[in-house]
Amino acid sequence: MKTKRSILAFTVLIAAMLACQSLPLSNQQPASVAESVQAIAPIISNAENPASQSGGLVALYENVSPGTVAIITDQGQGSGFVYDGQGHVITNFHVVEGATTIEVRFMSGFMAYGTLVGTDTDSDLAIVKVDAPAEELHPLPLGDSDALKVGQTVVAIGNPFGLDGTMTVGIISALGRTLDAIHETPDGRPFTAGDIIQTDAAINPGNSGGPLFNTNGEVVGINRAIRTVSSTSAGEPVNSGIGFAISVNMVKRVAPVLIETGKYDYPFLGISSMDSLSLEVVKELGLNSFTGAYVTEVVSGGPADQAGIRPASTSTGITGLFSGGDLIVAIDGRDIRTFDELLAYLITNKGPGDTVTLTVLRGSEKVDVPIKLDKRP
Repeated sequence: MKTKRSILAFTVLIAAMLACQSLPLSNQQPASVAESVQAIAPIISNAENPASQSGGLVALYENVSPGTVAIITDQGQGSGFVYDGQGHVITNFHVVEGATTIEVRFMSGFMAYGTLVGTDTDSDLAIVKVDAPAEELHPLPLGDSDALKVGQTVVAIGNPFGLDGTMTVGIISALGRTLDAIHETPDGRPFTAGDIIQTDAAINPGNSGGPLFNTNGEVVGINRAIRTVSSTSAGEPVNSGIGFAISVNMVKRVAPVLIETGKYDYPFLGISSMDSLSLEVVKELGLNSFTGAYVTEVVSGGPADQAGIRPASTSTGITGLFSGGDLIVAIDGRDIRTFDELLAYLITNKGPGDTVTLTVLRGSEKVDVPIKLDKRP
């Protein structure tokens, strides 16, 4: 074993030295062997001692697991975490939807029935209140999801398939995703939930509502859904490397209001847009930009309609594609590349009654359009 470690360390050293020869250095001076060894000492140390790589994760689990819980209902199970010292627990709405009883199980073995105090079908969040001794309540620290970077390590803790306290590790795969909300429009179409985190940390049935952590042990998201094409023999979806979590900054905005009033109102702009613009579509529409949110529909009488935002209305050479719509390229002076980015900004920064300014392209003209937001119907 010692020989293998020595070979591994030597291999890492040689690779690093070769890499140093091809990298530009300050003052064009070559790095000495001593400097190279000093620079890669942590790498060699980790290669020789795998325990040093996992020690941080062990400490993280021990610190945060007392604040994670299992949610058991008469219809199924999920996960959650302690939000504050008053016994408020955060989970997904779909975990407790329609439940007549909600049982909260702590990692210590303590169990108690919970009371549903607030729900949000747009973000799929729910607040459950549980009466528990102070020593059982370990509120988890909340991070800043705006500070997340793709490639960053994250950790999920929950109860997949009823396996309490399961920990999985992955990375942030993407940011700013959207999902269909449970909340629907009057004509039966789902509203959109925005500012969603994509991760490859294993998430399975039972993980829903559980926390997603950064390596500092701060909650950065609430695990909500997975995307998969396979299933178990019982028909349950299983992890395929694509999971989604509600951003913690959305939780920070919604949770206090749910605790106080039981519901949360989202800002309503009243437009629909294409998911993305292909090169073919951009050329067919005659657009001067490859990025932005192209307005395909405007809700009659809604905020965007009243402000004069123009929807697509003229037939093109592509079936189902209409031209003449505004292309939204910025909101409140912030450039946007997609409709998802527009929604993420609205949902995490604005509320009903606020005014935003959309910058749109109409042909070759750039126009600023102020709009007073309403609340989702």
